[in-house]
Amino acid sequence: MPATLRVFLVDDEPPALNRLQDLLNDCRATVPHELVGTAQTGPEAIEKLVQHPADLVLTDINMPGMNGLELARHLGRLHHRPAVIFCTAFDEFAVQAFEVHALDYLLKPIRQERLEAALLRARQLVHPGQDTLGALSSQARRYFSVAERGRVRLVPVETVLYLKAELKYVTLRTREAEFLLEESLTQLEVEFGERFLRIHRNCLVARDKLLGFERGQDEGDGHWLAVIEGCPEKLPVSRRQAHVVRDFRRGEAA
Repeated sequence: MPATLRVFLVDDEPPALNRLQDLLNDCRATVPHELVGTAQTGPEAIEKLVQHPADLVLTDINMPGMNGLELARHLGRLHHRPAVIFCTAFDEFAVQAFEVHALDYLLKPIRQERLEAALLRARQLVHPGQDTLGALSSQARRYFSVAERGRVRLVPVETVLYLKAELKYVTLRTREAEFLLEESLTQLEVEFGERFLRIHRNCLVARDKLLGFERGQDEGDGHWLAVIEGCPEKLPVSRRQAHVVRDFRRGEAA
């Protein structure tokens, strides 16, 4: 970390942001720092941090839309990846969980001496990995993050039609565009199993976008094809996953 920390604050409640800024000012003599920006939502924070990189992000956890844990995962895609300290009103057991994973936290209401200690600790803080942050979060993400020409693009999970593994990447398809994710299809299925259905060893489709199935022109992998709303492409169902066709038809009959 540099001698002067570049700090960014995220909290959906303006009074909490104002109090944290006041506390930071009181810590300036002990821990030299520069406040490079604030945000009230996760997407706003990511957009601003692309333009104004920070060494350290202090973020609330319980925020509507994108919580602090998901935000931290997306921050890992930034070219200049900041360290993260969570602000939380969790009880002592949740706090202990953060300590086990070597992440610092500020327990609300935040005290000046505790903030100073957290800022000093941030200099030696190891960036939490994506796996660690994923394990800490009990909820599936609301967005996928895609590194794109020096910025991070957020794609709402609800807009995704399918996810298809191709070589070392996963292609994410929406109605308007395709994006590449550097993530495992298996891990995506674990995280989003309620939203996506596996139809092939290399493909997950959005359950709420699945219109049905139709016969293919051959008896191979394309014996059944999945028809997806808003997608001109029809996706082959593997023989191993042929049961999803039967399950879908049973559901329609019921």
